[in-house]
Amino acid sequence: MTEKTDGLDDYLDNHYIHRSNWLRAAVLGANDGILSVASMAIGVAAASDTREPIILATLAGLVAGALSMAAGEYVSVSSQTDVEKADIEREKQELNEMPEIELQRLAEIYEKRGLKKETSLIVAKELTAHDALGAHVRDELGINEISQAKPMQAALASGLAFTVGGLLPFLVTLFLPLKSMEYSLYGFAIFFLIILGALAARTGGSSIGKAIIRITFWGTVAMGLTAIVGYLFNVTIE
Repeated sequence: MTEKTDGLDDYLDNHYIHRSNWLRAAVLGANDGILSVASMAIGVAAASDTREPIILATLAGLVAGALSMAAGEYVSVSSQTDVEKADIEREKQELNEMPEIELQRLAEIYEKRGLKKETSLIVAKELTAHDALGAHVRDELGINEISQAKPMQAALASGLAFTVGGLLPFLVTLFLPLKSMEYSLYGFAIFFLIILGALAARTGGSSIGKAIIRITFWGTVAMGLTAIVGYLFNVTIE
């Protein structure tokens, strides 16, 4: 029994879907941190002859962005949680008021997935006897432990990742030469984005090449447009 259990655990460890919630929030946060802070710094650097405005704008963007990212993630995922809870409560009520209809509905779900009608009904009855609400939440509503929203986890992952990502271009503004600062920021930001894309793809078990191309392309577009704005206004910040 122990060997079979260990084998099942090893099988599950080879899949990555259980990482999807925090990985999505972390990648989004880190990507936004690198991209938005670097873009802001590039825009100011393109219109400034001194370092102080660049540092100030970058630091302000880093702090505001991290807090906004965490708060936004918490609010949005909490909204999803509220919807899930409301659906579960509605499902409880329906199970109490019309159990036979709910049983038939569950059997139809299994039949659509490929089971024979008789088998579907047997499976539905056995799962209903074991845990009626759990069966309907999982198979009718599509809510499970992996996909269930976790607001605090998403907020912490997103805010922390944004901070780490935003610190990278901020350090560039502190220590690299002021001359051609925007080009240095772009180069390092792309380098950081490539590393992030590779790590995210590696952690999620997806294609590293596709992740790098995607994140590099959109990063270049965002930073390029921001730099153009700084040059077009041609305002020198002192």
